[in-house]
Amino acid sequence: MTLHILKLAVGIEALSDLASRQERRLKDMASGGLKPELIHVTRQMPRRGPEILEGGSIYWVIRGWITVRQTLLELRPMTRDGVAHCGLVYDSRLVPVVLRPHRAFQGWRYLDEKDAPPDLSERGAGADLPEDLRRELIGLGLL
Repeated sequence: MTLHILKLAVGIEALSDLASRQERRLKDMASGGLKPELIHVTRQMPRRGPEILEGGSIYWVIRGWITVRQTLLELRPMTRDGVAHCGLVYDSRLVPVVLRPHRAFQGWRYLDEKDAPPDLSERGAGADLPEDLRRELIGLGLL
């Protein structure tokens, strides 16, 4: 069964902000002669790694809402200052999902496939509405 990772996008105000930061990071890496890849470094290696790598994604919580996902490609063992860490390597393609509220938490959490919000289709669920308006309408129970 596929398993996902849920992570807060700290300091990110909107999906467009996340997209521009990641794009800038990739450009900086390429111009610095590094392989352009997106990696989130965390202290803990997920114990359920094989389940995550069977098609799992990292779902980003932005301003209290699960907003977008990116496919996880690799769980890379790393060392920082002599301490073992894990690099969550993920795809650059951002896949918006049907907005779902989620409270704040520290670190990351597992997200079961059955609990993951579906991808936002191009038609329906207010896909053509601005993100803030979609949040408000969902909060009112209108979407």
